[in-house]
Amino acid sequence: MLLGIDTCGSSGTITLAHHDGACITRAATAELAGKTYAAMLVPRLRALLEENQKSLRDVEAIIVVNGPGSFTGVRIGISAVKGLAELFATPVLAVSRLRVLSHIAVLPYAAFDAGRGEFYVGKYGNEEWERLLSAQELQTSVPAGELAVCEEKSLAAFPEAHLFPAPAAYDAIAVALPRLRARDFDDIALLDGNYLRRSDAELFAKSKPDAAAHKLQNV
Repeated sequence: MLLGIDTCGSSGTITLAHHDGACITRAATAELAGKTYAAMLVPRLRALLEENQKSLRDVEAIIVVNGPGSFTGVRIGISAVKGLAELFATPVLAVSRLRVLSHIAVLPYAAFDAGRGEFYVGKYGNEEWERLLSAQELQTSVPAGELAVCEEKSLAAFPEAHLFPAPAAYDAIAVALPRLRARDFDDIALLDGNYLRRSDAELFAKSKPDAAAHKLQNV
C-alpha cells in the first residue's frame, strides 16, 4: 500500500494505492478543500484508512508533492509527512508538482502561475531544470506548443500552451514509482519544500535588519 499526499494547490488530495512493482492501482482518494489543510489533513487521512480497513503500518512508502505552490500548503504537507513517517519509520519520496504535470501531459515543459506576473517553470528530459520566470522569460525559454499548464490564467497568458487537469496525489505516485523500485528514498531529516521563491515573510524580514543597520550608522 502506498500513500500519496498533495497539498500544494488551491485544493488537495490524499490517495491510497496498491502496486506490484510495475504498475499502480488506485484504492481510494479523499479531497481536501483549500485553506483546510491544517485542520483536515490528518482527520481525513485517518478516515480514509479506516474506510479501507488499513492503518499506517500497512503503508510501504509515502509520496508527498513538495511544491512549488502555496507556501502554507507545502509546509503543512511536509510537516504532516515528517510526523507520519516517524511513527513507523516509513520511507518517503518527495516529488515536484511541476514534474507531475509534465508527466501527465507527456510534454517537456510545465508551468504554474506564481503570482506577481511570474511563473514556476520546469523542463524535463535530457536537460532538467526548475525556475521562477517572468512571463517574458517564459515566452523566450519555452518552444511553442511544448508547455503544459493547468490554470485558465496561465493559458490566457500563453495561448499556445496545452491545458490539463491539475495534478493530484495519485499522479505523483505514478511519477515516483521508478524511484520506489530503486529504493531511492529521501532523507526525512533533510526533507523540505520545493519553493523556488522565498516567502513574503522572509523577504520582509531581510529588509528590517538592513534598515536597522542604516540607522546605527547614522547615530
